[in-house]
Amino acid sequence: MSHNPIRPWRDIERRKSRQVMVGNVPVGGDAPISVQTMTNTDSSDVKATLGQVIAAAEAGADIVRISCPDVGATAALKEITRESPVPIVADIHFHYKRAIEAAEAGAACLRINPGNIGDAGRVRDVVQAAKDHGCSIRIGVNAGSLERHLLEKYGEPCPDAMVESALEHIRLLEDNDFREYKISVKASDVFLSAAAYQGIAEATDAPIHLGITEAGGLVSGTIKSAIGLGNLLWSGIGDTIRVSLSADPVEEVKVGFEILKSLGLRHRGINIISCPSCARQGFDVIKTVATLEERLAHIHTPMSLSIIGCVVNGPGEALMTDVGFTGGGAGAGMVYVAGKQDHKLDNDKMVDHIVGLVEKRAAEIDAEAAAEADAAE
Repeated sequence: MSHNPIRPWRDIERRKSRQVMVGNVPVGGDAPISVQTMTNTDSSDVKATLGQVIAAAEAGADIVRISCPDVGATAALKEITRESPVPIVADIHFHYKRAIEAAEAGAACLRINPGNIGDAGRVRDVVQAAKDHGCSIRIGVNAGSLERHLLEKYGEPCPDAMVESALEHIRLLEDNDFREYKISVKASDVFLSAAAYQGIAEATDAPIHLGITEAGGLVSGTIKSAIGLGNLLWSGIGDTIRVSLSADPVEEVKVGFEILKSLGLRHRGINIISCPSCARQGFDVIKTVATLEERLAHIHTPMSLSIIGCVVNGPGEALMTDVGFTGGGAGAGMVYVAGKQDHKLDNDKMVDHIVGLVEKRAAEIDAEAAAEADAAE
């Protein structure tokens, strides 16, 4: 186990939802909240798209979505799904035949808006393809593309309109005896998204896909997503998430995990606790942390590491982490292991030494977990 425990006052009671499968990834129920991203390559370019899928998977993505706007994209999807290390969601709009082709090509899930697929017969054909090929479906409601009759009824995109749209789409699927669906009600406005998600969470037991759509660039989109998704997750709503950024898909995955880690909902990789640095720092904190983030990116084992520039807060933070370093004076600082002072270390040896300590401790934690698993069988 990691040295940093989960305390009862930090526990989040998750909303009770039924579970569906996206390939081999369970979504909903008591499954871990999964992290998704979406490729931004030309979907017909197998090499480029598969490269992004693999990079996202290596960053921790559980599921990756690929847009399928044309026949070239669904044709390429067959090879991509065969080589992908994670389940693939096919993003479908308007052309119901693309959904059928994607199901035949091995997509684990179809992201559709039943309202823009076409008439009831076309929806029935898509549902049958999903049944035949073991696909789940995500109903994707978006404030920017609500049905005309709902806009006329409500006057503008609003939470009630989005929830009503979602429930109408649910009925379309359930009328065809299909319940392997999850649902999203996204908007670029944080308040609108949050209210819509709260409404749909009360109206159905379907698994919920969280997202603030078109959130923006890396910095602004991260902040907007952290506020919107963080509040919903804190209240127990959400079974899978995608952080939508105008950035590399890998960055979406990183931000998604950081949001979940900050709430204690997922534990993957190193949680670095570091100070912003000031005149008291005994070493270059900002440069050190940036280097450690890069050097420790390969560690998937949940661990905590404190890097604090001085003794004001350093010893206290180190008490709560697996490994810690607190700046002192005369070019040296104190190394903490499992919350206890262990040995002094020269600043110029810090990075290599800490990387070695973290790798060693990660191996120990992995071995302990494996032994526990063997004992349980």
